[in-house]
Amino acid sequence: MTEKNIIMSLEDIMGDRFGRYSKYIIQDRALPDVRDGLKPVQRRILYAMWKEGNLPTKPYRKSAKTVGTVIGNYHPHGDSSVYEAMVRLSQDWKMRMPLVDMQGNNGSIDNDPAAAMRYTEARLAPIALDLIKDIDKETVPMALNFDDTEYEPTVFPAKYPNLLVNGATGISAGYATDIPPHNLEEVIDAAIYRIKYPHCSFDDLHQFIKGPDFPTGAIVEGASDIATALRTGRGKVVVRSRYKIVEQKNINQILITEIPYEVNKAELVRKMAEIQFNRDIDGIIEVR
Repeated sequence: MTEKNIIMSLEDIMGDRFGRYSKYIIQDRALPDVRDGLKPVQRRILYAMWKEGNLPTKPYRKSAKTVGTVIGNYHPHGDSSVYEAMVRLSQDWKMRMPLVDMQGNNGSIDNDPAAAMRYTEARLAPIALDLIKDIDKETVPMALNFDDTEYEPTVFPAKYPNLLVNGATGISAGYATDIPPHNLEEVIDAAIYRIKYPHCSFDDLHQFIKGPDFPTGAIVEGASDIATALRTGRGKVVVRSRYKIVEQKNINQILITEIPYEVNKAELVRKMAEIQFNRDIDGIIEVR
């Protein structure tokens, strides 16, 4: 055997290797596709459930079976990351329109973890079929999986803009995304208007989509900031809890009915109790 030495500078080696890694993270892991609003792991979960006949009209199946199918056929990563993605797709306080219908403990708004995959059962949610429908009619490109034994879709033939409806959060190499969820009916109305009038302006679409619509409700403030965020893709959205004062004989109560998106309710209650204990605000004597 003859020796073959490749002489490269450290800068070239690091640039080449990190470039490949960045390309993989950006395209195949951390960021959603604008066409169907899904990250690769989410798409593979939904496709595996659809292909296995785990449909809304069929009985629930054990989550561990779905996770095994996903990591065995499509997603060459750990089972815990696949199950976490599957659980998030079923949580109605994180997803505006959940794509997975899960039976059992799938966590809570207090940030409690979901039960192990052997204890929960799941199936596709009805709206997920509108993302997958007609995929068997050569509507989207298919690609070989990681071991070249099966084909998987590179994107879903989504019938509605899921990226806007459910939003997305992801941190990649040099890129990041943080898209809030929006109202399904408003997004569809805007999409229909855009199809009818391809050259419509931002103001035309803004009459349909006023701003984000979070699954946990609450009050979204700052019309000008919201319009800037929608127009440019950058901006801030201020969200505060919805509450009402319940008057009683001896004391008035503050009843909070909706809290901001992605806020841990248990942590919120703890901070309120801390304010009451430290007497940071006069007049609060008890927190329930």
